[in-house]
Amino acid sequence: MFEKSKSRYLTSGVNATIPLELQLFMWEAIDRLPEPKDYLQVFRLSVENGLQVIRHSSEQPEVDMTYILAAADTQITEKVYVIDDGENCTMLLASEY
Repeated sequence: MFEKSKSRYLTSGVNATIPLELQLFMWEAIDRLPEPKDYLQVFRLSVENGLQVIRHSSEQPEVDMTYILAAADTQITEKVYVIDDGENCTMLLASEY
């Protein structure tokens, strides 16, 4: 799952809402996971005490990571899914699912 050789896509909602640096951070977080990886990766983005917080989870195998990033110009509160359908990987807002 999530091999770098697969095409990676994002929806127009992600493109319009999530800054490029956060998109790249989420892809990198998935790349750093050991195999096997769940086909569905979930990222909950929030702002706490002026810092960008990213909670990364998946079910099989269970992943529960929290990343805290320095304050950026744009702070985001969204839920993002990244799905590997076997041929492609797609990043989308939960509201677009």
